[in-house]
Amino acid sequence: MKKFSGIVLIIMIAGMLLMPTFGFSGNEQRAGSSGGSELLINPWARSSAWGDANVACVMGLEGLYQNVAGLAFTRKTELMFNNTQWMVGSGITINSFGLAQKVGESGVIAVGVMNMSFGEIEITTPELPEGGIGTFSPSYSNIQLAYSREFSNSIYGGISVKMINEGIANASASGFAIDAGIQYVTGLGRDKAGNRKRDNLRFGIAMKNVGSTMKFKGDGMAFTGIVPNGTTMTVEHRSQEFELPSLIKIGLSYTINLDAKVDSVSETVVSNHQLTIAANFTANSFTKDQYHIGLEYGFRNILFLRGGYIYEAGITDATTRTTALTGPTAGVSIQIPMNKEKKSVIAIDYSYRATQPFAGVHTFGARVTL
Repeated sequence: MKKFSGIVLIIMIAGMLLMPTFGFSGNEQRAGSSGGSELLINPWARSSAWGDANVACVMGLEGLYQNVAGLAFTRKTELMFNNTQWMVGSGITINSFGLAQKVGESGVIAVGVMNMSFGEIEITTPELPEGGIGTFSPSYSNIQLAYSREFSNSIYGGISVKMINEGIANASASGFAIDAGIQYVTGLGRDKAGNRKRDNLRFGIAMKNVGSTMKFKGDGMAFTGIVPNGTTMTVEHRSQEFELPSLIKIGLSYTINLDAKVDSVSETVVSNHQLTIAANFTANSFTKDQYHIGLEYGFRNILFLRGGYIYEAGITDATTRTTALTGPTAGVSIQIPMNKEKKSVIAIDYSYRATQPFAGVHTFGARVTL
C-alpha cells in the first residue's frame, strides 16, 4: 500500500508538472490542428448533466469518459446504453454502450463503445457540385477497455486503452489513446451522533487521450485526371498526420447530507436528501482551457436533479465564442430499486446541453446496476 501511495503521489506530481505543457492559458492558437475531436464529447447523460464537473466523484461506467478511477466504485455489474442527439438539427447521432464487471474483491474491468454517425451526405464533384450521384455516411467510433482498482478505502486508480477509427468516403484513419486517473476520498466533519463522516470530500485527477498520431489513408485520397498530353493519371494526395486532443482534468467535490441519520442496524450515516457540489479545471492542449462547476441533488436515492456550467474564455459573447456549446447544462435521473439488499437498480437518465446555433444536445440513457 505504501508503494502504491508513492505511485499515486508521483502521478499527481507528474500531472502538475505537465500542466505547463498543456497550458493553463489554453492553446487556442492550435485549435483545429488536432483530430479525434469526438474524444472530447461526453456521450453519457449523468455526468454531462452537471457540466462534466464530477471528475472527483464520478462512480461506475461513466468513469470511462470522466475519470477511469471511478470505475472502481462498481458494486458488481453495471450495464448502460445512451443515445445522444448532437446539435439537434445537424443530423448527428451518438450511440454509446458500456459494461462493467467487478473482479475479485477490489478490481473492476469494463468495455465501452461509442459511435458517432453524421447521416447521409451527398457526393459532389467539380463537375457535379450539386450532387445527385449518391451519398456517403461518415462514422467515427472508438472501443475502450479499462481496468480500475480500489487500493484502500481512500485511494482509487484506473487505466484504459481506446482504439479509435474515423471513416469517411473511401478513406479512414486509426489510432489509439490511453487514459489514466486517480481519486482520493476523505471524510470531513462529524454527523449528529458524533461519528466521523466518510466520503464527503473527494479529489480527482485524470489524464486523457494520450496516444498515437493518426493519418487518413485509402482510395478516397486519390483522384484520376487527364494531363495536357491526353494521358490519364491517378494522383494520390498525401495526408498530414494529426495528434489527438490530449488534456488533464483536476477536480474536487463535496457532499452534504441534509438530514443525516444513523442507521441503528448498520451504524452507517443515511440521508433522504443529499447535495453534492463539484468543480474541476480542464487543461486542453488544442483549444481553450475550461472551468466546470456542477450541482447534484438526490432524494432517497431515487430522484436526482443536476445542473452545471462550463466556462471558457469568450463563451458569454456570441462574437468571441468559438464553440456552439454556450455553457449551461441540466438533467435528471430516476432509478427504481430492484433488490434493496443487493442495492440493484434500473434507471433512466437524461441530460441537456445548451447550444447556439442548433436546438441543443439531448442525451437519453438506460442503466441497470446489479
